[in-house]
Amino acid sequence: MDTLGTIVRGVRAPIFKQGDNLVDLVAKSVISAVEENNIVLQDKDVVAVTEAVLARTQGNYATSDQIAKDVKAKTGGKTVGLLFPILSRNRFSMLLTGIAKGVDKLIIQLSYPSDEVGNALFDIELLDEKGINPYVNSFTEVEFRKIFPKTIHPFTGVDYIDFYKKLGSEFCECEIILSNDTTEILKYTDTVICADIHSKERSRKLLLKKGAKTVLTMGDLMTSSVDGSGYHPQYGLYGSNLATDNSVKLFPRDAKDFVLALQKKLNEYSGVNMECMVYGDGAFKDPVGGIWELADPVVSPGYTSGLEGQPNELKLKYLADNDLKDLEGEEAIEAMKKMILEKADDLTNQNVSLGTTPRRLTDLLGSLSDLTSGSGDKGTPIILIQNYFKNYADNK
Repeated sequence: MDTLGTIVRGVRAPIFKQGDNLVDLVAKSVISAVEENNIVLQDKDVVAVTEAVLARTQGNYATSDQIAKDVKAKTGGKTVGLLFPILSRNRFSMLLTGIAKGVDKLIIQLSYPSDEVGNALFDIELLDEKGINPYVNSFTEVEFRKIFPKTIHPFTGVDYIDFYKKLGSEFCECEIILSNDTTEILKYTDTVICADIHSKERSRKLLLKKGAKTVLTMGDLMTSSVDGSGYHPQYGLYGSNLATDNSVKLFPRDAKDFVLALQKKLNEYSGVNMECMVYGDGAFKDPVGGIWELADPVVSPGYTSGLEGQPNELKLKYLADNDLKDLEGEEAIEAMKKMILEKADDLTNQNVSLGTTPRRLTDLLGSLSDLTSGSGDKGTPIILIQNYFKNYADNK
């Protein structure tokens, strides 16, 4: 039996620039790492590439002025509501700038005590101390400040109410309200941009049902090029990040075409069938800070067919405590292997699979890749994963 299970390696890469042939450069980086470290590639090895380098080489950028032009064209540019933006300078400050430039008046509705992905305005326990019901109580900024005078983000030290208000007010009349009631914003305007990421379609439906005239999501903005900008036909502004003092990098386009081309090149080199994917944010939550990492619309915008589906695994701990409780040593090992080899094709709702992870393979692999590459200066935007699809019964 092999002594190693899943192996994950961050692969160092050059600094990718707009116009680079990313397929060739990623393949070259993987091949160099494999040859220098005597790594033997096998069927079902996975090469994952961060979405950032794909978007960069595509030149998929948009300036705040280009965003503003699209916002004005699609909303009319009068009084516009901005619903549930996340609290992030990296993710949202430039988007807010572009939206504010495109309207006369902006009503920003923030959720509380935290945004959709867990960035907190204040400690949730203050709700109990102040007797506030977040599902019922809505506030103007003045009303809110009387109860919660300080809303400093614990990690960044930023007061996001103040930051967003000042940023928006540089370009238009700007007002902030705080409410978890999606339809509260309709008291101020019938034209709304839903900035929430994973609940956007529910928000749109609720607003339209309550009589909103125009409801867009961030996915409806920058869906085609504006004055030569980048764009994304499906996700629009979702998945974007701050790039420069006046632009954002959008989520990459044509990720499926990229992974198929990369897979072909790597398979030709290795002689085995490898899988490839593009990954963004992982789907996990920080148990201390409460931040849910997934601010992208999906974990993986593109992957090869061998990564479809979700795991179908037995829970070894359950089997050890039950079916194999009277066996020891080699007898227990062989019995476990036999059970794995004979497991059903679908273990849904069976005791032997309780506690396994019912998530898509791309979400699991993308999260693993994101944790490995990090978001700082490791310099490993390419991840090589081996043995992920092997189990306890596989000898090689």
